[in-house]
Amino acid sequence: MKASSNTSLNEKSASQQIDEIIKKSDDWRGAKLVHLRALIREADPGVVEMIKWKKPSEPLGVPVWYHDGNICIGNILKNAVRLTFPKGAQMKDPNVLFNIRLDSKTVRAIDFHEEDMVDEAALKALIRDAVDLNTTKGRRG
Repeated sequence: MKASSNTSLNEKSASQQIDEIIKKSDDWRGAKLVHLRALIREADPGVVEMIKWKKPSEPLGVPVWYHDGNICIGNILKNAVRLTFPKGAQMKDPNVLFNIRLDSKTVRAIDFHEEDMVDEAALKALIRDAVDLNTTKGRRG
């Protein structure tokens, strides 16, 4: 992942900051986020990694994968790793991966627990659908 041109020599790139978030969680959750991150990158080679929402409760910020808009947001929780899709309610989920935030009018999310197997093909399809929503400005034809 290339560092953006506005990153000074003392600042870390978003990818390096995500690496730090993963290192901080040196258990199964860090490993799960590494796996999910790789699948996101495989599904969309044009993805841009970002860090957003630095605050006291999240001093390192939150990993975000972006392509003409947010694709998904990664959170390391106490008992899960969550990928949140801001436009999830508009997305196709034929493999029923979404398992949280199902009552939201916009957002859908997937909580991955320690023993959960990742349906890689289905997750990549969701990523590509999120990119499609962003690149078509939410219009489906």
